[in-house]
Amino acid sequence: MSIQAINRIIASRRGVLSGAGATLATLVAGRALAATPIRIGKAISSSFPMAGLELGKEQGFFEREGLDATISTFQGDGRMQQAFAAKALDFGVGSGPGMGYAVKGVPARAVASLASEPRNMALVVMNNGPKTIADLKGKRIGVSTAGSLTDWLARSIAVKEGWGPDGVEVVPMGEVRTRNVAMKSGELQASVTSTEEGLDLQEQGAGRVLMTFGEIVPDFHTHVIYASDALIKDKPDVVRAFLRAWFKTAAFMRDNRAPTVKSTAKTMNLSEKVIDLAYDTEMGMMSYDGAFSPKALDIIRGSLKDLGVLDFVPDAKLLYDPQFTPVKL
Repeated sequence: MSIQAINRIIASRRGVLSGAGATLATLVAGRALAATPIRIGKAISSSFPMAGLELGKEQGFFEREGLDATISTFQGDGRMQQAFAAKALDFGVGSGPGMGYAVKGVPARAVASLASEPRNMALVVMNNGPKTIADLKGKRIGVSTAGSLTDWLARSIAVKEGWGPDGVEVVPMGEVRTRNVAMKSGELQASVTSTEEGLDLQEQGAGRVLMTFGEIVPDFHTHVIYASDALIKDKPDVVRAFLRAWFKTAAFMRDNRAPTVKSTAKTMNLSEKVIDLAYDTEMGMMSYDGAFSPKALDIIRGSLKDLGVLDFVPDAKLLYDPQFTPVKL
């Protein structure tokens, strides 16, 4: 074979390889361009389960499902539901009682359960504050927003103690840091917040956890995942892709303690020691398939009237869309 022939073969193969490389680059670029942008809201910043959103994004679970996720944090369920009403969100992670906003006309509804009984919620006080639950009768308890999970949990103390739903004064004050300042000044006597924030106060020597809410409310959906009505109707495959990404994240959190603690501590701006202390409790309440519990839904239905979110107990079918669960990975 002549040198010229050999050179022609080499040039031809280079052309094929170059064309294959260009085709691969085009495919990769096409996939990147095809990623669906989604806007995700978190009702609060002080939640271990909700911090999984940032972890899922870091680990690439959303990207691998073809989703380009942007995460925003709100000061309570009410604010997040306002964003849904303004059509500024596609998905949200909030409380079970937040499901009632769909009945009031907010164009979003629950599509999966994220966490069961509220083991991750605590009643915290300052060191010089009330010593027992009985000391809280008639006192002021800080919560995130009116009609939120923290609101209902505060009132559940009074109901359980036999004081009636108005046996404590519930004060909506937004972020937990604002409530902590109010407790230090004496404006509040206690606050409903995450177990991690309570443990953080204890670590600082400034306060203590008076109780957690898992035993008071054993049947509940503490956190649920919401999707906009528009997505549910027009793009159900995007909803399914989001849920796959989330429950892969939940499984990763369960099976990988160290990176979960590290990421969650960063997102919640707390020490890794505090997050590690709370890890087993938190993972014990997480859902891994999103299935709804009829008993928990019944409790939530009643809570909506208790909170004044609705003036009646709604039918469960108005609160959530069952078509997407259980999620199978």
